Amino acid sequence: DQGQRGSAWEVSMQMNSAGSSRWATITGTEKGRAIAIVLDGYVYSAPNVNDKIEGGRSQITGNFTPEEAKDLENTLKSGKMKAGVRIVQEDIVGPSLGQEAINAGLISFILALVVLFAFVYLLYGFIPGTIVNVALLLNFFFILGSLAAFQAVLTLPGIAGIILSLGMAVDANVLINERIKEELAGGKALRKAVEDGYKNAFSAIFDSNLTTVITAIVLVYFGTGPIKGFAITLIIGILSSFLTAVFLTRLVYEAKFAKGKWQELTFSTKLADRIFTRTHFKILEIRKKSFMVVGAFVIIGVISLATLGLNRGIDFTGGRNYVVRFEEPVKTSDIQESLSDAFDESVRVITIGSSNQVRISTNYMIDSDNPEIENEIRVLLANGLSEYMTPGLSIEEHIQSSQTVGPSVAKDIVQGAFWALVIALIFMGIYILARFRNWTFSVGTITALSIDAFAVIALYSLLYKIMPFSMEIDQTFVAAILTVIGYSINDKVVVFDRIREYRTLYPKRNLFELINDALNATLARTINTSVSTILVILMILFFGGEAIRSFVFAMLIGIVVGTFTSLFIAAPIAYNLMTKNDKDEEVKVVRPKKKR
Repeated sequence: DQGQRGSAWEVSMQMNSAGSSRWATITGTEKGRAIAIVLDGYVYSAPNVNDKIEGGRSQITGNFTPEEAKDLENTLKSGKMKAGVRIVQEDIVGPSLGQEAINAGLISFILALVVLFAFVYLLYGFIPGTIVNVALLLNFFFILGSLAAFQAVLTLPGIAGIILSLGMAVDANVLINERIKEELAGGKALRKAVEDGYKNAFSAIFDSNLTTVITAIVLVYFGTGPIKGFAITLIIGILSSFLTAVFLTRLVYEAKFAKGKWQELTFSTKLADRIFTRTHFKILEIRKKSFMVVGAFVIIGVISLATLGLNRGIDFTGGRNYVVRFEEPVKTSDIQESLSDAFDESVRVITIGSSNQVRISTNYMIDSDNPEIENEIRVLLANGLSEYMTPGLSIEEHIQSSQTVGPSVAKDIVQGAFWALVIALIFMGIYILARFRNWTFSVGTITALSIDAFAVIALYSLLYKIMPFSMEIDQTFVAAILTVIGYSINDKVVVFDRIREYRTLYPKRNLFELINDALNATLARTINTSVSTILVILMILFFGGEAIRSFVFAMLIGIVVGTFTSLFIAAPIAYNLMTKNDKDEEVKVVRPKKKR
C-alpha cells in the first residue's frame, strides 16, 4: 500500500507468516545495506535496511512523488505472484577455519615483513634502510586506517590490493635510493645527490603510479564486487605509498641534513656493491632468442589450454563448495565414490590443507529456486559421509565453511573480469602513448603485459593436476591476474622512462647502445624490487595457509614472468619497431622527371 506521512509519501507492505520469518532473517543480516526491488531485470528501488524487520510489516520511505509511490506499490504487488527470495551468492566460514586463516595470515605477514626489512638493510645500510622500512609500515597503517574509516570488510581481493600497493611502495623507495646512488657515483655531494635523486626518480614513480590508478579506476567501473574491492584498496594504497615514499622520507633527510647529521651516508653496502657494480649485459643482442623462447611457451600454453583446459571453480560455473573436516585422514577418491550416486555424479572432491580435510564441490540443483535445496544437500552429505564422520557429531559440526554461487552471478563474474582486463590494457596503452609520445612503447608494453597474463593462465592449465594445492580459476585468480598486471606495468614504465631520459640527454647516440645502457641502468632497481616482492610472496605461499595459496602462487608466476618481459620483451619490441620506423622514413625513392 502507498500513503502519505506529512508532506512525504511512503510505501508499506505486509508479508504472511512464512515470508515474515524469512524477511526478518534477511533484514537482520543486511542491516545498514541496500536491498534491491527488481522486476524483469530492472531495479525499481534499492532502499537501505535501517533495522531488523520482524512481524512482516515494512515501510519504504523517501522523497516519493504520488506517481512514484504508486509505481512502486504496483511493482511490489507484482511480487504476489509465486516468486521467492533467492540467494545468488553466499559464503559462510566456520569459526575454527576462520581463526586458522587469521593465524596463518598473521604469521606469514610478520615473517614477510621481517624478511623484507632484512633485505632492505642488506641493500642500503642501516639509516636508509630504516627510513624505507618505517615508510612501508606507515603506508600499511594508512591503508588499514582508510579501510577502517570506510568500514570496509577486508577480503582476499582486498589483501591483493594491499600486497600490490606495498610492492609499489617498495619500488618507489628502491627507485629513489638507486637514483641517489647514481648521483653519488657521478661525484655529487651527498645533499645534492639526495635532492637530485628524488627529483629524477619522481617522473618514473608518478607515471607508474598514475598508470596503475587509471587501471584501478577502470576496474572500479567495469568490475564486479570482488574486483571493485581490489581496485579501491589499490587506489588507497597507491596514494598512501606515493605520499610516504616521495614526500615523508625526503622531509626526514632534509631535517637531518639541516642539523648537520647523516653526512656520511652511502646508500649502499658491500654486498650490494659486489652484486650490482657497473653491470653491462648485452640484453638487446639476445632479443631474437628471447622472442623464440616466448613464442615456444605460447604454443605450449595454447596446446595445454586446448587439451587440458582450466580447472574452473564455482565462481565461473555456478555451484556449491563445502569444506569438511574429519578426525582421521581420508582419501578423496573414497569420499567422491560415496557421494557420486546421491549427487548424480555432479560432485568433485579435493584435499584442502591437511589429509583429514576435503572440499566437496557440486552443482547439484544449482538452478533451483527452492530454499530447501540447501537442507536437502546437507542431508545427502550426512548420509554419504556417515562412515567417515565422528560418532555423535552432526554434519554441521564437520562442515568448516560453505560457499554458494548461482549461475547468473558466475556469468556476471566472467563478463566483468574479461571486460575489466581488456579495457584496463587499452587505457594503459593510451596513457603510455600520451605520456611518452612514442607508439612503440605502447605496443611493447601491451604485448609484454598480455604475455604476463597469458603465462599465469597457461601455467595454471599445465600445473593444476600436479601441484599439491587447489589451482582453480575463481575470483581470487582474477584478482591475482590484476595484481600481476598492475605490478608489471609499474616495471615497464620505469624502464621506458629511463629510455626516454637517455634519448633526451643523448639525442645523437646510437639507439641500440642507448636502450641497452638504459636497461642496464634500471637492472639493479628491477632485480631489487622483484626479489623483495618475491621474498614476501614466498613467505605467504609457505606460511599463509591454504585459503590464499593458489592466489599467491599466481602472483609468483606473474612477477617472475613480468620481470623477464620488462627486460627481454617490452624494450626489445620497442627497439625493433623504432628501427623499422626510422628505416621507412629514411628510404625515400624519388622518381626522375621524364624529358619531353
